Amino acid sequence: MNLKNKRILVTGADGFIGSHLTETLVQQGNDVRAFVLYNSFNSWGWLDHSSKEIKENLDVFAGDIRDPHGVKEAMKGCDIVLHLAALIAIPYSYHSPDTYIDTNVKGTLNIVQAARELGVQKVVQTSTSEVYGTARFVPITEEHPLQGQSPYSASKIGADQIALSFYHAFSTPVAVIRPFNTYGPRQSARAVIPTIITQIANGKRKIKLGSLAPTRDFNYVKDTVRGFIAMAESDNAIGQVTNIGSNYEISIGDTAKLIAEVMGVDLEIETDEQRLRPEKSEVERLWADNTKAKKLLSWKPMYAGKDGFRRGLERTIEWFSSGENLKKYKAGIYNV
Repeated sequence: MNLKNKRILVTGADGFIGSHLTETLVQQGNDVRAFVLYNSFNSWGWLDHSSKEIKENLDVFAGDIRDPHGVKEAMKGCDIVLHLAALIAIPYSYHSPDTYIDTNVKGTLNIVQAARELGVQKVVQTSTSEVYGTARFVPITEEHPLQGQSPYSASKIGADQIALSFYHAFSTPVAVIRPFNTYGPRQSARAVIPTIITQIANGKRKIKLGSLAPTRDFNYVKDTVRGFIAMAESDNAIGQVTNIGSNYEISIGDTAKLIAEVMGVDLEIETDEQRLRPEKSEVERLWADNTKAKKLLSWKPMYAGKDGFRRGLERTIEWFSSGENLKKYKAGIYNV
């Protein structure tokens, strides 16, 4: 599918990945409508910091993904929907799970229901590697069992299945993209890489983290954005679930050491009990098999392996270390 003559709606365009995706689409000359969360400050989230050229070429719709009427209104006239709007913080899902069902499951239902009624040409549903839970085998293929080890991951399993059910029941053109742990500029400090970087950048040499043993497959945000665009373009992706991952596994502890090395500091790590997940909820191991993405989408990571991870960290550290960017984060407070 050629995106040049299509109108594309990006939900969650005000967020971390969504803002990078929105900017890239506009830079490529696409017709983009950005769905941002309505608020009384008229804030467009990270898009407020986009260049003048980006903002002048955006159609911004402020609404709430939980409202089916607003969702349908936002989708009118759109050919493709890239659905990223979601609640994603795992710790917050422990004490406010109801909001995750409303936002992630019901929000996705609103998207696919409107897509069916409006005849949208494609919906790309955003999943997460968290739906796999602790790996039963590695690398993790799309056939790996789904395990809801947190209310967040359970809500995303539900959202994915709602989206796919519309493909099976009504032939709604749905494709599910399953990114592994994305990092990069603008990421929330609730995520581990910004947590480490912002603490160090603020002068701390003894930092607080949760468990150091779990492993992750980290993906630089530019690779994730390229994955979304490849999913939107590929007719073969419809009805499919596709991992977007680097196929490189590293522990949280070793990630912290690598960041300290890049930043040129000696680091001491203190375990902060409030940052630990409940024992059975911790996802101990994630490592993506990206074979399907390579075959189906002709996508492959540009920031793969330890070298690629280091290059991505260097760019991320450079952004967070800027005083103008660093002051946007409350590094001394645990961000749920």
